[in-house]
Amino acid sequence: MSNDAAGDADTTPGAREPGWVEHAIWWHVYPLGLVGADTTGRDRTPAPRLDRLTRWLDHAVTLGVNGLALGPVFDSATHGYDTVDHFDLDPRLGDDAAFDRLVTAAHDRGIRLMLDGVFNHVAAGFGHDDWLRRSRDGRPRTFEGHGALLALDHDNPDVADHVATVMTHWLDRGADAWRLDAAYAVPAEFWAAVLPRVRAAHPDVYVVGEMLHGDYADYVRRSGVDAVTQYELWKAVWSSLSERNFFELDWTLRRHDGFLDTFVPWTFVGNHDVTRIASRIADARHRPHAAVLLLTLGGTPAVYYGDELGLQAVKEERAGGDDAIRPAFPDSPEAVPELGGDPDVLRVHQEMIGLRRRHPWLHRARSEPVSLTNETLVLRLTGGPDDGVLVVALNLADEPLRVEHDGAPAAGTAERADGGWTVPGHGWVVLD
Repeated sequence: MSNDAAGDADTTPGAREPGWVEHAIWWHVYPLGLVGADTTGRDRTPAPRLDRLTRWLDHAVTLGVNGLALGPVFDSATHGYDTVDHFDLDPRLGDDAAFDRLVTAAHDRGIRLMLDGVFNHVAAGFGHDDWLRRSRDGRPRTFEGHGALLALDHDNPDVADHVATVMTHWLDRGADAWRLDAAYAVPAEFWAAVLPRVRAAHPDVYVVGEMLHGDYADYVRRSGVDAVTQYELWKAVWSSLSERNFFELDWTLRRHDGFLDTFVPWTFVGNHDVTRIASRIADARHRPHAAVLLLTLGGTPAVYYGDELGLQAVKEERAGGDDAIRPAFPDSPEAVPELGGDPDVLRVHQEMIGLRRRHPWLHRARSEPVSLTNETLVLRLTGGPDDGVLVVALNLADEPLRVEHDGAPAAGTAERADGGWTVPGHGWVVLD
């Protein structure tokens, strides 16, 4: 595979990003949840549960994605984000052979594999006490007040050596990409020192940092990551659709286009840390609109497992409050009806992923509002000079939406009317 990586002086958008990422659409899975492992720490019975996830790869193919973004798979005390050993697969998921089976099955299907690197903090049983960040009284610092998560000292060169070795080790084992958990809490300079060492061995690696807030573009420039998570867009999508206020989304899209001048963000409408999109948007007629936005706007899109089925779940701020949004799945995709949800949502995702695959330039597409009200939005999406143009029309109102455009529907529903198109109330369309 070719690599489009360039030196730090290159400010071209996505300059470091490997060429294959333009075509990537990810299925984001929380493995310990999907396979039904206990995450309280009470039951750590070893079992090759990762094989259950391997059986779900055919569902990913049917969905149309070509990337599998995994939550934590390394040995941890409870939920995966309290790592005990970065070099061992969590025994609740299996052993090295189970990981190898997943890698082989994914690559045989043309699916790239992303691992979740929790390198900001570790479990109390991690060892290497000299690697921990400490307060003035000598006690280990914790991550955001979680007593079981001890913060690593990123000024310690041994920590940098360890992280670079871990990342390279699992890329050697078949991974293609890394998500850096809690990157916002790690100094950008740490990654600027680590990532060149990783890329020296694997120049095609794709690296995404988790950022909840802050200056996204500045962190990308200083750290050397390829992208960061676009939480601003996530919030604007569900909030605009829920409150019927497209002006919020319009404002956010202006910032989003600004990010595209520096890097291509990791985009999503659901993940392992937030209430599901179907629970955020009370009006079921408007839930497909979220998938339409995710899969047409510029970015590297990820679909959180179960969102493509229309599953609902609310995150709660309590012990075990993430369990509902990190559910177990049946043994195989044949049991999808047992999960409930909405079959129409799956069809919309398949339709939109198909459109995205046909128009890979959407990866860096800019958006321009053609018409905008609280309840209606028409966007013109453009790529480079050799790319096409798509028009996305979203209607949250009861009345039909008139769209002036000469093209034809590429997805969704609209009726021809006087040289233009009419989108029904609460409908949507993508015009080619």
